[in-house]
Amino acid sequence: MTLKTISIKNLLRRKGKAGFILAGLVIGVSTVVGIMAFVDAMANDINNKLEKYGANILIVPRTENLALSYGGLALGGVSFEMKEIQEIELARVKTIKNARNVAALGPLVLGVVSIDSHKVLMAGVDFKAAEILKPWWHIQGAVPEENEVILGAEAARILNLSIGDKITIKDKKLVVSGVLQPTGSQDDQLIFSRLVTAQTIFNKNGKISMAEVAALCKDCPIESMVKQISDVLPGAKVMAIQQVVKSRMETLAQFKKFSYGISGVILLIGSLVVLVTMMGSVRERTDEIGIFRAIGFRKGHIMKIIFMEASIVSGLAGIIGYFMGFGAARAALFIFTENHPGDVPFRFELAVGAVVTALILGLISSAYPAFMASRLDPNEALRSL
Repeated sequence: MTLKTISIKNLLRRKGKAGFILAGLVIGVSTVVGIMAFVDAMANDINNKLEKYGANILIVPRTENLALSYGGLALGGVSFEMKEIQEIELARVKTIKNARNVAALGPLVLGVVSIDSHKVLMAGVDFKAAEILKPWWHIQGAVPEENEVILGAEAARILNLSIGDKITIKDKKLVVSGVLQPTGSQDDQLIFSRLVTAQTIFNKNGKISMAEVAALCKDCPIESMVKQISDVLPGAKVMAIQQVVKSRMETLAQFKKFSYGISGVILLIGSLVVLVTMMGSVRERTDEIGIFRAIGFRKGHIMKIIFMEASIVSGLAGIIGYFMGFGAARAALFIFTENHPGDVPFRFELAVGAVVTALILGLISSAYPAFMASRLDPNEALRSL
């Protein structure tokens, strides 16, 4: 009879204690796996949604400002040495190290125009880039061609214009091709045209007022991309929209810290369950261990038997715990989130980590009971028979 056979038969003979150890480890492992899988799924969902919120980096002309104040009284300021951005310079953004993380780059030309005694802000945009930069846009009508414009909902209401109407801006006749449905933002008050059209109207051929960048920064630091763009565009000021980026990073960091803290507490409780149960099992088997020692089993053999029992139960707990935790994460997504498909990606490293963690937890918790069992005096053990 081998040591492995002895360990298996002992587990089968003491099903209650083995089941108690198994249940403790399964609960611990499944809870940790469930939390980690849930956090990962939520983090991916948050990233995917936030990356659809449009631009998170702005490129604007560099302007030197001189603040004017005296005796604590602010008197405004003076701007000087404003250098406009050349449209051709934006091509350098595609040469930065993290260029693959740039989802869209949208140049804008801004200017004020007069229509029927109303002064309105007009923006020339790249509508292809706008599909990514402004996914909340819904146009009633058609995207404008070269001599066409679309109106924000509020601008259309105030100017009393609709699709098909004609307007004149600085002696240039334009047709309203569409109306932007209400967005709840400043876009509702603007007139939008193609970039070339606005550049012609404002006599800014080849120049832009600013540029928006949609950076997919799930796997890259936003600060690094800002620095890279600043390096290739020294004449421009590059800024990250901090409220979007920082909130994303802080939310994910809080999720992970919470999961690590809860996981540590649960694993500690699981290890105590294994320790107490194994100690009780060793005390019950004093006579059995004494017989093993009397017939020639060495201290190392006794420790191997205990460790084999712990390994078998722990390995099984790791496998069961992973699948239970995986299922619990899917259920939690359906219960606690809205508009989420409930898809939890399979992670091989998490599955392996669950089994390895359960094995390490079981072996460490069984180390002291195994040591105590190996030190039992066979004479004392046999006297109790």
